[in-house]
Amino acid sequence: MRAVRFVALGDSLTEGVGDPAGDGWRGWAALLAGGLAAKEVEFTNLALSGAQTRDVLERQTPAALELRPDIVAVVIGVNDTLRCTFDIHAVAERLDKVYADLTAQGATLLTACLPDPGSMWGLPGALSRPLARRGRAVNAVVHALSERYGAVHLHAAEGAWLTDREMWSADRLHPGERGHRQLAVRFHALLAPLGMATGTAPSPEPEFPPPTKKASLLWLATAGTAWVIRRCRDLLPQLLRLAVDEMRHRRRGTSARLDLSASAAVSAALAALQPPERPADAA
Repeated sequence: MRAVRFVALGDSLTEGVGDPAGDGWRGWAALLAGGLAAKEVEFTNLALSGAQTRDVLERQTPAALELRPDIVAVVIGVNDTLRCTFDIHAVAERLDKVYADLTAQGATLLTACLPDPGSMWGLPGALSRPLARRGRAVNAVVHALSERYGAVHLHAAEGAWLTDREMWSADRLHPGERGHRQLAVRFHALLAPLGMATGTAPSPEPEFPPPTKKASLLWLATAGTAWVIRRCRDLLPQLLRLAVDEMRHRRRGTSARLDLSASAAVSAALAALQPPERPADAA
């Protein structure tokens, strides 16, 4: 029996940021890989810090298709919400194409919805609400397309784990080792009843002691701060404009219009997608 092929696509979350291992990162996908089969698993992590849906479509998906995975994880979208170029129509089109191409090869697709950065960072309401609205839009698209393509979908945008400080690294955006293990455990629990995770489930307990407070602060002041600046510098001017708009609507009591507009944009983006192609024998 050949090895199970598992390929992971995405950004820094799937790359493993927050779960150090040697000179690099490990992360939830690598932890899950160890529990997919009792025997050999061929795991390839194509995720890259800073990736957006465009990067997954244009760079990571072609590489994944060449590997012909049995199971493929696509967890992406947060970086799109942190760009001034955010466009939910483009996000929906790209994810639809990615999901379609990967499932057309017969791969089992893993997806997840995620919390928005504004709430995790504890930003003031006028700044966090626009980001939250974008996050909800991306999650709504991921929910809908996950159902369309029969994905194994993890609801990770809510729950007690979000407020458990032990789950998160110093930057409050990436999980720490315990948080990465939580994601791996939850994905394993979804796959096991389907017969797609026959190995031992990952342990939820950390293998390594958590970073000291000094080490966490040092990382946050250097690499962590640099990460945030790189991801947000082109968003900040637009985010300030969105915050002003947010406050103006709140003074007028018309904040609901912003939510309705965002929901309408999601509906329009999904409606614009072509129906998935049916297999020839199903016609």
